[in-house]
This record gives sequence, C-alpha cells and structure tokens, in this order.
Amino acid sequence: MPVFQDKDGLPRIVLTDPNGSSAEVLLYGGHIVSWKNQRKEELLFMSSKAKWKQHKAIRGGISPCFARFGDVGSLEQHGMTRNRMWSLDRDPSPLPPIDNHSSVDLILKSTGVDLKKPHSFELRLRITLSAGKLILIPRVRNTDNKPFSFAFSLCNYLSVSDISEVRIEGLETLDYVDNLMNRSRFTEQADAITFDGETDRVYFHSPNKIAIIDHEKKRTFVLQKNALPDAVVWNPWNKKAKALPDLGDDDYKMMLCVNSAVIDTAILLKPCEEWKGYQELSTVSSSYCSGQLDPRRVLYGFH
Repeated sequence: MPVFQDKDGLPRIVLTDPNGSSAEVLLYGGHIVSWKNQRKEELLFMSSKAKWKQHKAIRGGISPCFARFGDVGSLEQHGMTRNRMWSLDRDPSPLPPIDNHSSVDLILKSTGVDLKKPHSFELRLRITLSAGKLILIPRVRNTDNKPFSFAFSLCNYLSVSDISEVRIEGLETLDYVDNLMNRSRFTEQADAITFDGETDRVYFHSPNKIAIIDHEKKRTFVLQKNALPDAVVWNPWNKKAKALPDLGDDDYKMMLCVNSAVIDTAILLKPCEEWKGYQELSTVSSSYCSGQLDPRRVLYGFH
C-alpha cells in the first residue's frame, strides 16, 4: 500500500475502486478525510478551519474514538487515538486478505500511559472501499494480564446540503441522553429527527440500520452497524460553531455527525480477548412520496 506525505507533512493513503469512488486515509489518527462517489462528489464533511497538525485532532471525516469506560467526556473529546500516529498492520488475521487498492489495515498499540489506569491494548481498523460503500471494521485486543473496559465510537461527519433540510429515520421511540440538558434521559417522541438548533444526544440500543435523509440533495446515507449499539447525533448550530476555533462559523449548516458507538454499556475484555465492530456507510437516491421519503424503502431494503 503506497503511503505519501501530503502538503501538511502527514502520511496519507489513497484507496480507489474500479467504479471510480475513492477514499483518503491519514495514518495520523487513523482518520478518513475524504470519501468520494463515482461522480467525484465529496460525501464527508471537513471543517474549513481544520487544524492539519500533529498533536491536534482534525475536525471532520471519520475517525475512531477510544477511551476508558466511564470517561464519556474523554470519548466525546475523541479519546487519545485521534492524535496518535497509526501504522500499517502487517498481520490483520483472522480477517481475510485485502485488495491493496481498495482496502487498508491500520494498527495502534498502547504506550503504557494511554489510560488513567495503564493497560496494554492493540486497536486495529480495516477500511474497505467498494461500489457505493465505505466499510470500517474496528477491533480492540487486550494484550494486558488483567481485564479492562472501554467505550468506543466511530465519529462520522457527513456532508449535507442544508442541516435544516435533513432528517434521521430509525431512532424513533428510543431512549436517549441529552447532553444539553445535564445528561437527562428522555424517550424520542418524534417520527423522525429534524434540526432547528444545537443537538447533542446519545441514543441507546439503536437499530442496525439508520437513514440520514438529505431532502435538498435527494440523497440518503444508510448507516449499518453491528456491535455498536448506541448512536450519537451532534450538530453545534450557530452559537457553538462560532465558539469552536477549528470550525467555520457557517460550517454547521453543511454537516451532521451520526456516530456508531458503544457508550451506555462497557465493553469488558479479559486478557487476550478481542472485540470487533462493524460499520457500513452507503448512499442511495431518496425516493419521495407526497414530498417525504418512505422510510421502509431504506430501513427495510425496499429500494
């Protein structure tokens, strides 16, 4: 897998698919900073003020977030994996071999001071590009001699045309924690989630398939996941956007974070045990009926 230095001096890998789609991955943070479809349309959001420097988390794209369980605040601040330099994984077994043009295996090993109570671990990430899909398989192995628990998230910054024209299907009736209401717990009452202000929620026990519908672009992101039961929904809106130094004042209009996560219940690994998650992002053309998407078409595969 060829690795080249980009203009900011960060090692970068470019994945390509015969159908014309592409993805760009930084070894820094194991961070996916671009995903384009066969029409060369960018599907991921990157902040106009992203800091492309080491020791700083890069706002946007897709990145794995890993923290000791209980440090939910640390996880929300991306954990410690986003400002570390990852390596190419030469031994990704037991996963099957990869196509070197459209997949890459990355690994991050602990340094001994990564967690408040030091533990030894290996964090692996397989990124695969296929026709219309971007697949991530994260794995965490306990290489210590004692058990530990952790929280994990794949932070997905999705590019949208106008956040006020976006809705999320699939999280109806779920319990969630609202981080803007002192982490109070509620049950979702709306038929779909829409946006008219700052949103920062964690939905528990979410389905394996979630649809993010962009009415203006007539495009739907389909997020499928396994072993990542929770879903984080975040948009800073105008006031918070202006307060974030690495986010443009109007960037909030063009982005939405919908993260696949394990937050509510710890993942506990005994020595030598491994956890594996799965996330698949794809896009489909939105189908309209009386001006609305029929969610069954996406959530249940009738498209």
